[in-house]
Amino acid sequence: MAKTSTRPPARADGGQLRIIGGTWRSRRLSFPAVEGLRPTTDRVRETLFNWLAPYIEGARVLDPFAGSGALFLEALSRGASAGLALDMNGQAVASLRRNLEILQCTHGQLAQGDALRYLDAPAPAAFDVVFLDPPFNRNLLEPACALLERHGWLADHAWIYTESETAPSSLGLPPSWRLHREKKAGQVHYALWQRDAAGAAG
Repeated sequence: MAKTSTRPPARADGGQLRIIGGTWRSRRLSFPAVEGLRPTTDRVRETLFNWLAPYIEGARVLDPFAGSGALFLEALSRGASAGLALDMNGQAVASLRRNLEILQCTHGQLAQGDALRYLDAPAPAAFDVVFLDPPFNRNLLEPACALLERHGWLADHAWIYTESETAPSSLGLPPSWRLHREKKAGQVHYALWQRDAAGAAG
């Protein structure tokens, strides 16, 4: 769910996203015209999943700000074993549910609701890969990161992807997270972090 002029404005009738790799490679899926909903671009997704290539097969993935579901669907296409996606917008969740049905995917779960409230509870399971792409300028990223740590949502060596309007070094994320890779596309900073369970325990 992206938020800057680097991505095209939402059309009145919504838009389409393309799955880049994996089982559903080149499939095109529709998403609704929801304010602020912009799929992560193909170029950024391709870079991210190149970074994650050794780790995505068999992973449990979590997408608390799913929007169009572009990252979530890409992960499932590339071999993630299970996933959970959240979004506040009912249209976005309904669209993502339809797309999972179109793809005949049975290992992706969906929930509608506020991400911070949902994460502020004990995790049903620990996740190996987490996508954090919240709307900008709403002070959502840092609280979400803190809740992931506090309530056991992360596997010991989980990978966490972030998109932000400021540089990763300025985010103030948990000290147990090590910055693995970072890049910038237009005004969007995107980065991949790895959790160090020993650091979290300390």
